[in-house]
Amino acid sequence: MGWLGKVVGGTFGFMLGGPLGMIAGASFGHLFDASGQGVSQDQKAFWYQGNRQQGRVETQEQTQMVFFVAAFSMLAKITTADGTVTEAERRKVVEFINRDLRLQGQAQQAAMRIFETAQRSPESFEQFAVQFYDVFKQNRQMLDVMIDIFYRVSYADGNLSSAEEQLIRKAGNLFHFSDEQMEAIRKRYGAHESSSHAYHVLGVSSGSSNEEVKSAYRKLVSEYHPDKIASKGLPDEFIKFANEKFREIQSAYEEIRSSRGI
Repeated sequence: MGWLGKVVGGTFGFMLGGPLGMIAGASFGHLFDASGQGVSQDQKAFWYQGNRQQGRVETQEQTQMVFFVAAFSMLAKITTADGTVTEAERRKVVEFINRDLRLQGQAQQAAMRIFETAQRSPESFEQFAVQFYDVFKQNRQMLDVMIDIFYRVSYADGNLSSAEEQLIRKAGNLFHFSDEQMEAIRKRYGAHESSSHAYHVLGVSSGSSNEEVKSAYRKLVSEYHPDKIASKGLPDEFIKFANEKFREIQSAYEEIRSSRGI
């Protein structure tokens, strides 16, 4: 049973704390109520108590929960960056949940609960990002995966608004990514039209040298290798997404290598 099953089953509880704890408490309280299991006032108080202080997490299941809650909380703020939430923006997140993560049942319901709760919450994108970084600052792979998700969802309709870009860049600054590193991730989804899909995936262009292509490939393979990802605390719900990214990266490099005779 994963962390979400334990939360829903009432066998996994801890004080997450901070702004993410506030979102988790509200979201999972509603989830329990909707599922007919109910949540006592004492249980809800337990969830909210941790919000008085910046929570620390220790076990892998706890870090997985932080990633899950943070991902949909920050995506909620990105979609509301311009002050309104359009149907197209909401659809991008729903498509990410269904198509990329392939969430079903309670996991799908939990993701949307978090997303909707965070949209209405007074907490800011920066508050969520700071707490996320505090947990994963020693784990660059998880930071990279999160930025990748931001760009993937934001570019889903082929357009990245200036307000969305501003928040994603803010996350990059908080995560201590350089402008060059952020641009490399952005190019995975927002490459120039002249670039083929394979170059697009690696974040390079058709004009990049063989060494630049190899370097981009090696970096991505290192960051998205299934063994490394699985050992670093990525939630099970996101493992499939990371594994598909890994296969996509390998396929893209093989296509370029073949065409260039590398």
